[in-house]
Amino acid sequence: MSLTKTNLAEVVKKQYFHKLRANIDAFSALVGIQVLAIVFSLAGVGSTGMSGGGMIINVNYFSADVVIVFTFFWAFITAITVNTKVNRFQDFTFVTNRVSSGLSNILFLATAGLLGSMTAVLSGYLLKVIIYLFKSQPVYSIRSGMEEILLGIVVAFLYILLVSSIGFLFSSITAISKVFIFLIPVIIVGMLFLGGIVPNEYFIKGIEFFVGEKNVLLFALKTLSTSALIFGAGIAILRRREVRQ
Repeated sequence: MSLTKTNLAEVVKKQYFHKLRANIDAFSALVGIQVLAIVFSLAGVGSTGMSGGGMIINVNYFSADVVIVFTFFWAFITAITVNTKVNRFQDFTFVTNRVSSGLSNILFLATAGLLGSMTAVLSGYLLKVIIYLFKSQPVYSIRSGMEEILLGIVVAFLYILLVSSIGFLFSSITAISKVFIFLIPVIIVGMLFLGGIVPNEYFIKGIEFFVGEKNVLLFALKTLSTSALIFGAGIAILRRREVRQ
């Protein structure tokens, strides 16, 4: 560490722009995984059928839900990779500490998450165009105004930020010991299997705490505060370690 007095905001700003350049592959991966999700979405996310009067009607539903789920997975992996040991070492090319490094990571993940949420929601319209051009059956679309589009982007962004914070915390915990790389998934899978036998009320209530919220402002407050706590926990874990390892 240099003895030169530096401004935290200035250091975070420099690290943030450095991470945008250094992690450009994350955005390439976003494009690839969303294109793959669109391909899967062409099969539809649901269907229903009815018959009567000598007619058979089959209805297929298409949406960007698969793209959004794939984007969640991308956000989780990106949050892990941006907080790896190699990337943490790169931060020390600047006059820095764990706090500035963590804050710049959060800003990068928020930027990537915003881009991912925008492209994920808008991919629904690209999906409709593809279906309209290549499907022989009639296509009916529910019109969405600008307000609905912006709301979808905001909600998707908040979920992505929450998923990113979990990935960041996971990476911080595994920095303590590689054993946690295997231990944490085993615990999670074990809880899921146990929940299939014995209802896991805490797990279900945890999901409903976010998914069941109908008020957008309260939902934003819940996700932002939870994400902040999880990110803070991740930074606190890293601060307990030596400055360089």
